[in-house]
Amino acid sequence: MVCYLSSLGFEPSRVSREDYWYLSPLRNENTASFKINRSINRWYDHGMGRGGNLIDFGMLFFQCSFGEFLKNYTGALAMSPPRVFPIENQLESKSSKLVILREIPLQSHALLKYLEERKIPLEIAAEFCKEVHYRLNDHTYYGIGFKNDLGGFEIRNRYFKASASPKGFTSYDSKAKEVLVFEGFFDFLSFKALNWSPASKKQDFIILNSLSFIDKARLFMEKHQLIRLFLDRDQPGQTATKRALSWDRKYKDESLLYKGHKDLNLWVVNQGKLQLKKIKNRPRL
Repeated sequence: MVCYLSSLGFEPSRVSREDYWYLSPLRNENTASFKINRSINRWYDHGMGRGGNLIDFGMLFFQCSFGEFLKNYTGALAMSPPRVFPIENQLESKSSKLVILREIPLQSHALLKYLEERKIPLEIAAEFCKEVHYRLNDHTYYGIGFKNDLGGFEIRNRYFKASASPKGFTSYDSKAKEVLVFEGFFDFLSFKALNWSPASKKQDFIILNSLSFIDKARLFMEKHQLIRLFLDRDQPGQTATKRALSWDRKYKDESLLYKGHKDLNLWVVNQGKLQLKKIKNRPRL
């Protein structure tokens, strides 16, 4: 079970003797309550009140029958021995060296499922992102990679955030008159998903990847006649928005669109399919 979950992109949040604790692969949660006991090779999800063996898990995870699981989803069972390591604070270690091993098209089932949860269509994500495999502290991971203008990556999956140096913002310059500014790339992908159309109007984009880059991005932003800000509605995001609005009248705050939610992507995720359909039928932003 531990080895199979690793092949799907799930690693333990903590290990206590024979008990391996995970954020549940079967549902969203913030505290790890999915346990695998390696001595008996069985799992139990405390939030669902369900457990079983590897096949029971596979049928729930892939939403398939016993026969379908054996036929289509057991290829990853032929793998190397399980890798066991703690996650807490690992990505924040100043001595850690993150090394990109390879970039490939998005294909991992775990990453595709994560995109589905975040309401990002694969065709949109595939246009702007890669599946990035990297090494950190002698262990190998993978995630959705979004490249910045300096060649570094922002890397995400369902359980963690990581960055590969050099850090910087990401810009898309088509010489348009307006530029749309996003704090993170999932907000950018959400906007592209909501507004995707072969006939959509010409727009430039900048994804800051960190609010710390807003000053460095100012030269690119102010080449445009209109600068539309889609920053987070938390305290740092709103502070940055107010600061930008003080620079020039051509800055416009667009965050009222997702009032009541921290950012554009969370607003999209919480609206549901019916609301998304209404949004897509509105005039383009």
